[in-house]
Amino acid sequence: MTDVVIVGTGMTKFGEHWDKSFRELIAEAGIKAIADAGIGGEKIEAIYGGCMASGRFIGQEHIGALIADQLGLNPVPSTRCEAACASGGVALRNAYIAIKSGEHNIIAVGGIEKMTEVSTEEASFALGGAGDQETELFHGATFPSLYALLARRHMHEFGTTEEQMAMVAVKNHSNATKNPNAQFQREITIDTVMKSPYVAEPIKVMDCSPITDGAAAVIICSKEKAEELGLKGIEIVTSEQASDTLALTDRKRLTELNATKEAAKKAYAKAGIKPKDVDFAEVHDCFTIAEIMAIEDLGFFKKGEGGKATEQGKTALNGEKPINTSGGLKAKGHPVGATGIAQAIEAYNQLLGKAGERQLKNPKIGLTHNIGGSGATAVVSIFRKWRDKK
Repeated sequence: MTDVVIVGTGMTKFGEHWDKSFRELIAEAGIKAIADAGIGGEKIEAIYGGCMASGRFIGQEHIGALIADQLGLNPVPSTRCEAACASGGVALRNAYIAIKSGEHNIIAVGGIEKMTEVSTEEASFALGGAGDQETELFHGATFPSLYALLARRHMHEFGTTEEQMAMVAVKNHSNATKNPNAQFQREITIDTVMKSPYVAEPIKVMDCSPITDGAAAVIICSKEKAEELGLKGIEIVTSEQASDTLALTDRKRLTELNATKEAAKKAYAKAGIKPKDVDFAEVHDCFTIAEIMAIEDLGFFKKGEGGKATEQGKTALNGEKPINTSGGLKAKGHPVGATGIAQAIEAYNQLLGKAGERQLKNPKIGLTHNIGGSGATAVVSIFRKWRDKK
């Protein structure tokens, strides 16, 4: 089977786009990705697009067709992928499989969400659908409250503190100041986080990722086609997915996300690497506790030591395992359908030395971790340097 490479990327600035429509965001990211790849749109053979809740947010479904239409790519097949906040990661994985199988040679993969067209209450209700409606939402659980349960148990078992959670936010905001596409480009302090009001104790406002508009896109192709066209890129070594119970009540443990562990286990095995070989990672920090749990479940630190690792600076830009160099969902922003693609773009930028002020020193292997809901879906993808243009 062929290798798969990302040869072009494009994304909008993440934030509140009152002056841009859903369609305009799609077009901006897609056109940028095609231009960055240096190919014509006529070479694209298929489209995969991640989008979670466009029906609730803007009253529009049938997003696959809309993407093809807006980019002028008809009649190529275009498929929408939905897996809550992991929609972008699932879209990328399915496109990866389509090229790996030999079905297609060049595919456009995107992610999109326009979340600010509705009230905060309506947006929260839409996002809550990523959990279990019957056993959680119906009984009054909110999405932050589900992660608050995970946080409480983690604090009880391992002594993780609210201050350590706050340090995740501080770090990611600092990284975001170096990312021109990030929603929040300002430093914050631990005191800022600790004094913000509780949403669902122990999770505070500043522990939460924001409501965001934005789109991201990548062009991926087979190694043979990339060589034929003389394209630069990074290799998608593997992209693995796993599932867990939708409701927290059915989980074996509340201090880990088993879908993350299973997807990571498969990804490391297929890539022939170990967690220590990963130079940096973009992980799904929808809440600060989610980053702490992710860096444990991905094998970067022992279970229960994620908070301490953050406090010790091990996950900072200059740390032993830089996490969320882009600013993460917390500060870069979280337009849910686009997040998985934006993570892949950060891997692309870091591995090609295009990350600007947040550029790491000669990274060779990167990892992305995209979660749906409270962990019922997990996609873990591994990337490495490929080669430059001929």
